[in-house]
Amino acid sequence: MAGDPSMDVTIDIALALQEAGVDAIEWGVPFSDPLADGPVIQAAGERARKQGTTLMTAIDGVKKARKKGLTLPVVLFTYINPVLAYGEEVVIRKMEDAGIDGILIPDLPFEESDSISERCREKEISLIPLITLSSHSRIEQICARGDGFLYFVSSLGVTGARRTFSETVGQSIATVKEKSSVPVLVGFGISHKEHVQFFNGFADGVIVGSALVALIHENEKALLCENQKESSLTKNKIICQTTNFIIRYTNKIMVIVYVAEWRY
Repeated sequence: MAGDPSMDVTIDIALALQEAGVDAIEWGVPFSDPLADGPVIQAAGERARKQGTTLMTAIDGVKKARKKGLTLPVVLFTYINPVLAYGEEVVIRKMEDAGIDGILIPDLPFEESDSISERCREKEISLIPLITLSSHSRIEQICARGDGFLYFVSSLGVTGARRTFSETVGQSIATVKEKSSVPVLVGFGISHKEHVQFFNGFADGVIVGSALVALIHENEKALLCENQKESSLTKNKIICQTTNFIIRYTNKIMVIVYVAEWRY
């Protein structure tokens, strides 16, 4: 979550993730009514909002990260209300200026995405479609609009760590892959190496979110203390090397901005 515990820390850990070898970063934007987020990311969003993080300051954070050497693809994760409040054109123009590669809007219905999709295409920014276990009648339409990658939501409900997944999820992903011309990445609940190994048999990659955000919060004090920050980041860089374990099991991995899961 951008801005939790501070934007400077967000940027530093994004750079550490890059050094660790992840393929891309999802840059979360805090929102007051995050209907797709579970308790871990909701709490992170509240902390980020208290720090003054908004959609615009989150985008500015990416621009600052680019100036510090971040070259990985960055996908902005936000909700539709802030985009509409600022205006689609304003937001997308600012994203282009910051060097953001894509945007995920979980509460934007596919049927209402034409306008922002066209604006994104004009700026060569990918509007990432989400597809779920219950998207049966719309799979072909969503896949036809695929850009960058398809975000396959592994479970019904909100984000957060899970122990198991539906027995039908593998077949559902296979069906989507047959119809998709872009990679299919799986998110929601990926929190253990066994999950990564499981989805490697079906998907093109995994997206790790809540498990990472929770670990950041556990290390908040060290990351905010200038005397401990560098050593904490050094530790995190070592920890981030375990990300290579994930990469060996998948073709791609996206990781929400912050630190890689070190409990593998």
